[in-house]
Amino acid sequence: MNQMPGHSSPAANLVGRFLVAAPSMPDERFQKSVVFICKHDEEGALGIIVNNKVDDLPLGQVYKQLGIEVPAPTAETPVLFGGPVETSRGLVLHSADYKRDETLVIEGGMALTASLEILKDMAGGSGPKQAWLALGHSGWSPGQLDREMQDNAWLVVDADSALVFDPDFEAKWQRALDRLGGKGSPGGRFDLASYSHQTGRA
Repeated sequence: MNQMPGHSSPAANLVGRFLVAAPSMPDERFQKSVVFICKHDEEGALGIIVNNKVDDLPLGQVYKQLGIEVPAPTAETPVLFGGPVETSRGLVLHSADYKRDETLVIEGGMALTASLEILKDMAGGSGPKQAWLALGHSGWSPGQLDREMQDNAWLVVDADSALVFDPDFEAKWQRALDRLGGKGSPGGRFDLASYSHQTGRA
């Protein structure tokens, strides 16, 4: 359904923000996930989960499969599980100091690039200052994300590169939720008990 000009849907303007799985998230693939939204328009939405890694697959192993030499510290970097869509496809979520013709620049100093060249540049030291390689991504068809927002599956939180690139995956979900707290909540933490009473509100 076409939106009227100027009409704001519940999921409008999410590029460059986090979708944080609500405690009531029904899809187990996304429970306690923090998704950075890279693209959102009338064709749907695309995001990368930034707090879930591919088990037993450090970045060095990916480079080895590609035949690229990589320095030891970089080789130990985790690879993100970006989402359940196209899980064999690699996307690099990175700081916007690096740009190629195919790079999608995102609000807030972030960018997304899908090419072998960025991986080669990262291995050679000429890549972006900060980057995650993600296998797979999270995708929504037109209107799907709006419906999930109306069903209170997601909470929208302001994003920043510090949390995107923080390697402490275990703490990210709570830290993202805590950005919704602060007003009268103990220690600025998000109050899950309070949220459960508000799930009927948009």
